[in-house]
Order: sequence, then structure tokens, then C-alpha cells
Amino acid sequence: YNGSLPNGDRGRRKSRFALYKRPKANGVKPSSVHVISTPQASKAISSKGQHSISYTLSRNQTVVVEYTHDKDTDMFQVGRSTESPIDFVVTDTISGSQNNDETQITQSTISRFACRIVCDRSPPYTARIFAAGFDSSKNIFLGEKAAKWKNPDGHMDGLTTNGVLVMHPKGGFTEESKPGVWREISVCGEVYTLRETRSAQQRGKLVENETNVLQDGSLIDLCGATLLWRTADGLFHAPTQKHIEALRQEINAARPQCPVGLNTLAFPSINRKDVVEEKQPWAYLSCGHVHGYHNWGHRSDTEANERECPMCRTVGPYVPLWLGCEAGFYVDAGPPTHAFTPCGHVCSEKSAKYWSQIPLPHGTHAFHAACPFCATQLSGEHNCVKLIFQGPID
Repeated sequence: YNGSLPNGDRGRRKSRFALYKRPKANGVKPSSVHVISTPQASKAISSKGQHSISYTLSRNQTVVVEYTHDKDTDMFQVGRSTESPIDFVVTDTISGSQNNDETQITQSTISRFACRIVCDRSPPYTARIFAAGFDSSKNIFLGEKAAKWKNPDGHMDGLTTNGVLVMHPKGGFTEESKPGVWREISVCGEVYTLRETRSAQQRGKLVENETNVLQDGSLIDLCGATLLWRTADGLFHAPTQKHIEALRQEINAARPQCPVGLNTLAFPSINRKDVVEEKQPWAYLSCGHVHGYHNWGHRSDTEANERECPMCRTVGPYVPLWLGCEAGFYVDAGPPTHAFTPCGHVCSEKSAKYWSQIPLPHGTHAFHAACPFCATQLSGEHNCVKLIFQGPID
């Protein structure tokens, strides 16, 4: 959370993954199609050590599409399973900083083999996303209940239980970006409008003028975790961890003060992002006035976090401020002037405004904006607030 997983990055379970060209291509492409009338025969075909996708139409009819090696592409698989075909193991995002063991989700909605990303091995290294990943027996199995169909050209296609949703922002991932429209990606990489709910039987409408090609800033939602895709070129122009550290030092060098206690405030170093420190800046999120920690201003015993700002008498949440550490979420390299409400993560104005208007899928049919650093649902008038720092008196 805020740049790292609660138990640290380990092996294939990390907060960020980099895709590199593989030493040897491992991509696959569709080859032959078999229509089978007995379950035994479909098992025989799908266990030949060759990649295949099985579409079960009824008890006595299954269509098996075999896949063959593709020397021009690399395939990367993402899912909840820790089995070897999964390159990147993703876990459910628990909003806020509630990352202790007690809040572990018992029933994950992320598919064990959620999706696959197929990249061209030659420039411009186009990356495409497909729903569902091949399991340990190199099979994708769409059971009787899964949404599936035969296209007019005779090819089979389908959707996974909770679906893989993608949103490409308008204008890439820059200061000028605007949210795009969420779409669902099929097993064969076609683009559809969303179903009524995540796991509805009826598929959406085919969107013919859009593709499954990932762009800088594309969001991939796996129903329980949302991934942000950044291209090498996009990251080359993005701020770095060093830049964020320089911004932190710059704001601390200006010696902001608590307007009441007159003590100097300082954002803690990026490694110390879990423990509230004595000099930590706190803010009233309704007005944005930055203070040091103090224990007065409670309006009532019931609303523990509703406080009255001593500067302007506005009532609202009063929280510690944390610098957003994951550089990949910043759309520009501006100074950290805005905080998300109600979590208090701080970043540049344009980054705060961008994420404040992105509707992220939540549950089976809701959407709401969330802090990119901790996944807390945003609230307040604009989902974020401009911070008002008081400079040193001298």
C-alpha cells in the first residue's frame, strides 16, 4: 500500500511488475477447432500438452480450440493462483491501511487465472490483453454457466465469471488526460460494453471501433484488484522516486509551521510511511488547513474524526498527511499540493484531480473514485482538497 504490499514484495507477488522480452518466445495462437460430443474426448484433446480453450455448450457438446506456438509474441499471465503458469500473482486490494491479518478476505473474487497479456517481440512491442489465463494443464475451460457464443465468422468466444474490465484514458496518461469508458474484454480479446452486473449471463454489445491494445495509463480491473498499465515510453517521461523524494525535501526545507503550536512540520521519509511521527503534518480535510497534531476541536463524542479547524471554524475530518510514494500514479511532476479525502495521501494537483474523477469498479456493479495509493473510497466536495500551509514566521 502506497508503493508496497503489506508483507513486502516477494517473488511473483509484488506491487509492480515489469515485462521484459523473454529469452525465448512463449506466445500461442489459435490453430485447429474440434467439436466433441463426450467429456472424455475433450479431456483427451486438452491434455495433449498443447494449449487449448474448451467451450462447454451442453453436456454432450464441447468445442475445443487448440493453440499452437507463436514465435512472434511473449505471453504473461496474471491471476490469484500461485501455480507456475501465473507470472504475476495478484491479491485482493483491501482499501485503506487495514492491512493486518484480520482483514484478509475469505472469498476472493479475483479469478485464479484472470487474464493474459500478449506482447509483440518486435517494435513497437504492442501489448494486447485477453480475459482468462491457461492453467497448469495449458487449458482454459469455460463451463456450461459461463457466457459464451459463436461469432458470425464461426469462431467461439466467451467471458470469464467476473470479467476483465479495461479503461483506456482519453489523451493517454498525461496532465490533459480524461477518464475513458470501461469495457469488458473477451477470452479472444474482443471489446464489449459492460454486462448489467459483473457475472450476468448476457454479454454486452460488441464495440467494433475499439481494441484490446493496452495504452499508457490503461486500467485493468480483475474484480478485487485494479492494475495500472504504464508503457516504457510513458515511464521515461514520468517523475521518478528520486523526484518525489526531492519534492519531499523541498517542502520540508520551506519549514511549514503549525499555525497554532508554531512548531515546524516535516513529511516523514518514504521508508517511514507507516508510523505517525511527531513532526507529521495533519490537515483539516474540509478546508485544507495544515497543522501539527493536537487533541482539541472535537465536535462530539460520536463523530470521533469530526473536528473544527481553529483557523476557519470549518468542521470535517482531521487526518495525518502522507506523501504518495508510487511514482507511476503521477500524471505530472508538480509539487505535492493536494490531499485525497478522507485518507490524506498527498500528490500533485493534476494527479489528484485526475484520480478524483476516475470511476473504479467496486463490487459487482458499483463504481466510485478511490485514492490510487491506498484504494480508500474518496468523499468530500471534490474528492481532494488543496492544502494551505503556513510558512515560518521569521
